[in-house]
Amino acid sequence: MIPTSSSELRRVRIQATGPTARLEIDDRDIADQVRSYELRHTAGQLPELQLLLRPTAAPEWEGTARVVVGEAPDPGPAAAAFLRALDPAETERAVLARHDLLDGGPHEFTRALLAQLTEWALGVRQPGEHEAVDG
Repeated sequence: MIPTSSSELRRVRIQATGPTARLEIDDRDIADQVRSYELRHTAGQLPELQLLLRPTAAPEWEGTARVVVGEAPDPGPAAAAFLRALDPAETERAVLARHDLLDGGPHEFTRALLAQLTEWALGVRQPGEHEAVDG
């Protein structure tokens, strides 16, 4: 999330009681217009309240709010963590055991390696599980 700058903060009050909550912004109860809310607070930063309005919410809403724009997460750190967690010997054994390794095509080992990593990343098979060999 990328927050935009806000010149004015709003007073927020949430009273959650079981499955319902009273949600006030600057002493104005808006709970009947909200489908869900998420309150995030990271140490050293201002809290952020994100609201998802109901389809029946008033077509006009007046007030000041801190606007956040969703941004797709960067897959690099997750991919790096996934690759660091793999055992090189187990990865090599899994790739060498693949039925599609010896297809005679160019770059067959690299293609088989990438296919193996993709399957593991998608949870098709996990490290330590080998493909069934017909015999």
